[in-house]
Amino acid sequence: MKDRRVILIVLTSLCTTALLGAQDIQPSAAALQEKARQAAAEGKIAYKLTTPEELNAVLGTPASEKKEQDGGMEMLTLQYAGLTARFARMRESGGSFTIRALNARGNWLDNLLGGGRVIDIGEDRPIVLRSTEDLAKFDSFWGFAGASLAGLDLREHKALLEKMPFDSRTQWPARDRLPEGFDPARRLEEGKGPGLGVAGLHTQGLDGHGVGIAIIDQPLLKDHEEYAGQLARYEAIGMFFNPVEMHGPPVCSIAVGQKCGVAPRASLYYYAVPPWNWQVNKPWAEQLEKIIEFNKTLADRPKIRVVSISLGMFSTWPDFDLWKAAAEKASQNGILVVTCDPAFLRLAALRRDPNGDPNDPACYTTGRYSAFRAALCVPAGNRTTASHYGRDVYTYWVEGGMSWTVPYLAGLAALAFQIDPEIPPAQIVELWTSTATKTSAGPIVNPTKFIEAVRSHANKKAP
Repeated sequence: MKDRRVILIVLTSLCTTALLGAQDIQPSAAALQEKARQAAAEGKIAYKLTTPEELNAVLGTPASEKKEQDGGMEMLTLQYAGLTARFARMRESGGSFTIRALNARGNWLDNLLGGGRVIDIGEDRPIVLRSTEDLAKFDSFWGFAGASLAGLDLREHKALLEKMPFDSRTQWPARDRLPEGFDPARRLEEGKGPGLGVAGLHTQGLDGHGVGIAIIDQPLLKDHEEYAGQLARYEAIGMFFNPVEMHGPPVCSIAVGQKCGVAPRASLYYYAVPPWNWQVNKPWAEQLEKIIEFNKTLADRPKIRVVSISLGMFSTWPDFDLWKAAAEKASQNGILVVTCDPAFLRLAALRRDPNGDPNDPACYTTGRYSAFRAALCVPAGNRTTASHYGRDVYTYWVEGGMSWTVPYLAGLAALAFQIDPEIPPAQIVELWTSTATKTSAGPIVNPTKFIEAVRSHANKKAP
């Protein structure tokens, strides 16, 4: 009975505290919250469209503001009476600070129960641009993905549109309100092809069949139509729970995608890891060791012959000797490890002329993200890949990064192993560079000549 009385006293105290804390907030704050809700309902405050200046025009001067950095994002928090507004922008990709969340700070009981805290600014609805002035608010990394530009006249905005990515959810105005020569539907579809003659290799039956590619990257949307059928294994490592990230679908589709992939029939072994926490070599080396051992157990499935990691920091992190030893052990076991690290190979990301022939090396130029005096240039920009936004969503990237070059090369390596399972991994790298096409942009990978060289190498060994 004594314990029950103690529990009753505690519960009574908590309820009393809640009731005392549940008094109405200050009238001025409540009025400002209602004003914000009304403005959001009228579209004056809209997700990824409203800037801090526009919000201040509606709500007045904030009591305080704070800037922070989160990875590649720059964050801005404005505090008003009873309101918190959060803005973001990409640090290196242009665009304005635009609103991402607007919360009404309530009383103690509201905050405990979550009631009345979030003001609906349209985060879960399509982003509909209201005028051409909204165009400048978007950055060149995400571009117009998921946005509707259907109500705009874009004929005078070709220079901007040429710089901006978009995806298959983007809604465009009618053709007579688009710039001449700008056809987003055609670009999205043509961008799926790997280019540089890879499609011709597929018609010869060179598609990676019987070869396994392991990708170590961020949490993946596993059921995307591009690679779901090739996914032989998925393992999450070092994470209790993490939502799907944007990086995995593109690299998978470039390597093994049905429409976008260099090796569309290769088997995919995917390892989801937290690269934001793995900023030393030890966990990467340990994971590579585990893949080598796991590979020895594969009897009825294609063995892993290529490991693709779109990361380039190994040689700058502590314990690089651990990573070098693990990569060398992989090579001794017939596995090629491909990364962005200049210590592996100095790569350059190429952009393709969207109006040119994707098989013509002359239609490619060096993109923004490239090593100085690269040993090998690889298609990455003006390419279409799978998106993390849905199993049938595709993104058209304008400025593809170095991360997109690695799975392209991993796919080519899978084709080489399909022809000659005994080819030394180091030989593949040497043949990439020795068969490259010399251009003003630098040495561009030549898939057709590379495969010819692989065949020649295999024939020389034949009895």
